[in-house]
Amino acid sequence: MLFASATFLHWFLPLFLAAYFLTPKGWRSVTLALASYLFYGWWRPDFLILMAVSTIVDWSAARRIFANKEQGISGKPWLWLSLVTNLGLLAYFKYANFGIESLNAIFVEYGSGPLTEPWDIILPVGISFYTFQTLSYTIDVYRGSAEPARRFRDFACYVCMFPQLVAGPIVRYNTIADQLEHRTHTWSKFQQGVLAFQSGLAKKVLIADVLASVADKAFDAQMVTTGDAWLGSLAYTFQIYFDFSGYSDMAIGLGLMIGFRFPINFDQPYRSKSITEFWRRWHISLSTWLRDYLYLPLGGNRKGPVRTYINLALVMLLGGLWHGAAFTFIAWGAYQGAWLVIERFNGKKPLHSVLPGAAQMLVTFILAVGGWVLFRAVDMSRAIDVYQSLFGFAPDAASAIPGLFRPIHMVAFAAAAILIWALPTTQRLVTKQPRSWVIALQFLFFVALLHLHHEEHVPFLYFQF
Repeated sequence: MLFASATFLHWFLPLFLAAYFLTPKGWRSVTLALASYLFYGWWRPDFLILMAVSTIVDWSAARRIFANKEQGISGKPWLWLSLVTNLGLLAYFKYANFGIESLNAIFVEYGSGPLTEPWDIILPVGISFYTFQTLSYTIDVYRGSAEPARRFRDFACYVCMFPQLVAGPIVRYNTIADQLEHRTHTWSKFQQGVLAFQSGLAKKVLIADVLASVADKAFDAQMVTTGDAWLGSLAYTFQIYFDFSGYSDMAIGLGLMIGFRFPINFDQPYRSKSITEFWRRWHISLSTWLRDYLYLPLGGNRKGPVRTYINLALVMLLGGLWHGAAFTFIAWGAYQGAWLVIERFNGKKPLHSVLPGAAQMLVTFILAVGGWVLFRAVDMSRAIDVYQSLFGFAPDAASAIPGLFRPIHMVAFAAAAILIWALPTTQRLVTKQPRSWVIALQFLFFVALLHLHHEEHVPFLYFQF
């Protein structure tokens, strides 16, 4: 089920809110969990089995880790059970066919036939998010930075909570443990939640979805001119930001409506003056997860500069692979890691730090655009073609794509630029609630709803991860 669908907006959400607030306070987590199972299982009920496995394994492992610790016994075997189960499920569903296809390519290259045919595997929606979320719980209990949940129903609710289940933010248990048992419900929270949800939906439908057609045409064309390559790359740069940040706004808004405060996931990343700063502002819940559960355990910056560079590069490579099983994602991770290493080598400053502030922001933005080419391209060959066009090396046969840039696209580009570089964050606007912004938002939300009625399918980019 999608947030941007008639089923969710006109049926699921109103009925859920009614059922939730009619439920006695002590049992509202049960209502939320049941609704979340319905939400997740709407497309493929059998995928609920995977979530149940992760839930039961991590609930049991964390309790055994805690009990063993009190008795002076190592809980490492139970930690390994959690790691193997969660990462094993993720590896099978997300990377099995990538491994098979890579091996087949090697065998074919050396004159042999394919080793085996790819398996018939369907990637469960959001598996990357909820496996990382449950893993963080078990690891935190093992480290002693969190206590195991007292009630299974609260933990099950934490794992399957539908607002942020399929595309984040990745919420750590210790940040909402108290809220699972003792959250408050106020009109102020609910009002802020509605505004955040409306803002996220408007961003996604009126900017991300409009610019998606520009990006798709540019990246799907065989050969494009330099101008079309830049237009398509910029369109995707805005599309992925407003698609994902829009979803995060909706998730945070839904959480506020039912008393939860989730951490922010984006903090104006395209205003960054370096790639290091960009990763402190982009997909914050993932970048901090990678820092705390991968970079720091590898040694962080505590084992000398060379080891620091290796750790940065490795973490970003794995971050790229987390996004998708393709060489383009690995290359994207290597690209990001290379810039982080360069900036760390340069005294934690970008090479363009000598420029004025606005110019630093522009250069960092262009570097981000260059990275998104790898993220969007279907394969490395297509990415190279787009790079050639971006730098003016398009083949002579390249021609402009008819109908690529229309007035509605101009409006969407302008709106994106204003929201990114001229207005405060959604979180600040939701808190302050300027009257002019609230009135404008109601109009834009209404327009977004009208637009949805003319679309048969409105996917979110990050559902594929």
